[in-house]
Amino acid sequence: MLKEFKAFALKGNLIEIAVGLILALAFAAVVMSFTEDIIAPIIAAIVGQPDFSELTIQLGDAEIRYGSFITVLVNFLIVAFVLFLIVKGANTMISKKAEDAGPTEVELLTEIRDALRSRGV
Repeated sequence: MLKEFKAFALKGNLIEIAVGLILALAFAAVVMSFTEDIIAPIIAAIVGQPDFSELTIQLGDAEIRYGSFITVLVNFLIVAFVLFLIVKGANTMISKKAEDAGPTEVELLTEIRDALRSRGV
């Protein structure tokens, strides 16, 4: 059983997932700091308060805190936009790398076939 656990724990996929999770947590801290330390003061300068958490509506005995929802929604949009930029940049780099890689194996084989045909082989 210990041998099976060791094989499971040291699988490449599990280690990659763990690294990805740690990076995601670090990324979340960066985005949270960006939101709280940069975006919130800009919002405060424009609107007059750094977040909308204090915005509420009293409905009988209930308090609807729609401001907290707006704050979380703004944070989500910031994270989504940053991830969009990262994925877009990565896709651009990957496509440039593919362009620089030269012809594919199929293209090379097609060229060889065409060259052999032109010789009459």
